[in-house]
Amino acid sequence: MMTPDRQVIIMVKLASVGYKDVLSLSKKFHILYSLCEEQLSKQRHYDFGLRNILSVLRTAGNSKRTEKVGTSEEMIMCRTLRDMNLSNFVAQDIPLFLSLLKDIFPLQTNIPNKVYTEIEGKVKKLMMENNLEHVQDWFIKIIQLYETSLVRHGFMVVGTVGCGKTTIMDTLTKSLTLLADEGNPLGNLHKLTRLNPKAVAPSELYGIINTVTGEWISGVFSEIWKKSNAKANKHISWIVCDGPVDAIWIENLNTVLDDNKILTLANNERIPMSDNTKMVFEVENLNNASPATVSRCGIIFVSPTDLFWRPLIRTWCRDRTEDKTQSNADETAWCEEFTEKYIVKKDFQLILNRDFNYVMSLPEVVRITQLLNLLTSLLAPDFEAQKQVTKANFEKLWVYCMVWSHGGLLEQDDREKFHKYLESCNAPLPPISAQKNVR
Repeated sequence: MMTPDRQVIIMVKLASVGYKDVLSLSKKFHILYSLCEEQLSKQRHYDFGLRNILSVLRTAGNSKRTEKVGTSEEMIMCRTLRDMNLSNFVAQDIPLFLSLLKDIFPLQTNIPNKVYTEIEGKVKKLMMENNLEHVQDWFIKIIQLYETSLVRHGFMVVGTVGCGKTTIMDTLTKSLTLLADEGNPLGNLHKLTRLNPKAVAPSELYGIINTVTGEWISGVFSEIWKKSNAKANKHISWIVCDGPVDAIWIENLNTVLDDNKILTLANNERIPMSDNTKMVFEVENLNNASPATVSRCGIIFVSPTDLFWRPLIRTWCRDRTEDKTQSNADETAWCEEFTEKYIVKKDFQLILNRDFNYVMSLPEVVRITQLLNLLTSLLAPDFEAQKQVTKANFEKLWVYCMVWSHGGLLEQDDREKFHKYLESCNAPLPPISAQKNVR
């Protein structure tokens, strides 16, 4: 099998989009991607192949045409390589990639970020209205999703449960819709259609021909596809497949995700994809996805640490303050104190991941969410009865919720270790007598 000479392809494509210093830039581009393949961690969603290269080059061409005459071509290329690839990487690989970029482009020491002033302003305003915490790393993912949607018609938002994937998409699409309502040309009316592809059989997803009557029975996805790609549509349609990606159902979308942009059904019907439609996948991982599928999509990887669990507690406290459902005026201060005492001070989440064995995997965000949900339900009766909860009782409720949210999925031996940890924190635990196993 012949291996394409990527450097020549990059050089030709750079010349076609208006670059002059094609020899030097193509060599640096090729070396950077070769080093990334060798030195970065091996992730299923990493792709440094020709599809990714062509996507970067298209963006580099668009950037050159929008920049002022005389802007350094090396700066434009370096910024494009940085912005187009950072969204793919796990948090641990970002410093290494930036270091490689700095070594290959040593003259570009202070590359300005591309700023979308009006879009970023609308996103921040919407986040404030929805009481969302502004975490810079997570906010950047919204901008990266926007940039990816400009150059790709198919993309994947990848990340663990609770990392904010759905909120990222909803915040961006609502912001663009609000800009359109205000008459801003940067905005467009967006409509999201969500489905779980694994909730139905592949035949029910795309459609099937009845072997007895020869009748065509249309599938769920094919009907959504037809409606989303109707010529009369004046809005941008995002078809969001929220569920695990595997070869059983997604291989049928390969012709949609590549440059053909056509859905071919079993009855030989071919439905083209309009320019107003985006194919989006919201997944936890790509362990079962083929390289062919990964290479056809833009990837926005949301690391667990981009948002993490601290904003959940702060927004929970603010929600209760704004809704006036607090059990005590000092509730927010108590939450901060007990979070520091039981979780932050001894890095409890790290201890759980390192020294405890869960029956099933439980991300940190899910543990904190369960804690807050339990605490909300336990404080509700006192609020309804208009009773003030004391600090001592609040701490007991906090420890109770922490036990079930963080220790509910532990085996007996680990539960005893969990109890000893709480004792080391001077938690207000009830006296426990020796228990005998009943056989």
